[in-house]
Amino acid sequence: MPSVDISSRIIFGPVISRRFGKSLGIDLSPSRKQCNFDCLYCELAPVKTIASYTDIVPVKIVIEALQKLLEKYKDIDVITITANGEPTLYPYLGELVSEINRFKGNIKTLILSNGSTIDDPKVQDALLGIDMVKLSLDCATQECLKKLDRAHGGIVIHKIKEGMLSFRALYKGVLIIEILFVETINDKAEEIAKLNDFLSLLRPDRIDISTIDRPPAYKVKPLSYEALKKIAGEFDSSLPLHIASRKKTEAKQEHYSDEEILRTLSKRPFSDEDIETLFDLGSRQRLQNMILQGKISIKETNGIKFYGVSQNKP
Repeated sequence: MPSVDISSRIIFGPVISRRFGKSLGIDLSPSRKQCNFDCLYCELAPVKTIASYTDIVPVKIVIEALQKLLEKYKDIDVITITANGEPTLYPYLGELVSEINRFKGNIKTLILSNGSTIDDPKVQDALLGIDMVKLSLDCATQECLKKLDRAHGGIVIHKIKEGMLSFRALYKGVLIIEILFVETINDKAEEIAKLNDFLSLLRPDRIDISTIDRPPAYKVKPLSYEALKKIAGEFDSSLPLHIASRKKTEAKQEHYSDEEILRTLSKRPFSDEDIETLFDLGSRQRLQNMILQGKISIKETNGIKFYGVSQNKP
């Protein structure tokens, strides 16, 4: 049974997603990173890949934590299921989704997955109950998957593709594919052509192409906006492709305590835009005080300043 401290870190936010609006996040791995990918661009520190969770939070604890925060924040657009790692490795995902659907009302549900387990029928069954499923597909070849996403042993690209196609045939919600381009790795013409061929078969509801916009774990470089525009032009014009940019969302500014600021920024660094949109005046002042105290650090990536929890706390 997780401690009270772990329980308090399961739900984070609200955060403003550049694509999905005002969200409360569910972290299914609040104690540490548990992932079957070690992506070069990941904003979390590198760890050894795994095939399954060893630290597991009970569904009951997750639901209790979510309901508590939904009482506090009344204007949430979406409940986002994610993790310090890969959320579909959570062994009780289907049960969790069913429980959320009992009380969420008009709030949408979204899962952010790397797509690695989509060929698993149990995972597919769980995802069928979610309103929006976002799957990453950075690579169309095994060589790229190994180099960029650094997948756990046994994960192969042809099974991911087969799983996406079979899931697409069953799923009635919104299927989104995200491709994150990294300079010199998956931005080559051959890789783009193979991605295009597969996506022309899959026909997702939306394809987001993006590049690194948060501090990455490894020394890799983002593409320029001009390069993303050029890549977009190489895909079939019938595909619903978008260059991802920060979504402007009308959101009520909220009060964040010191603890809430630290907890939220430990899950996801905020930009100046995020801070201005979500934090009220008092919360922004508390943020500045914590910067002066060395609790919050500022890092600039791709021309944007991000606020995160300092790794060298005083």
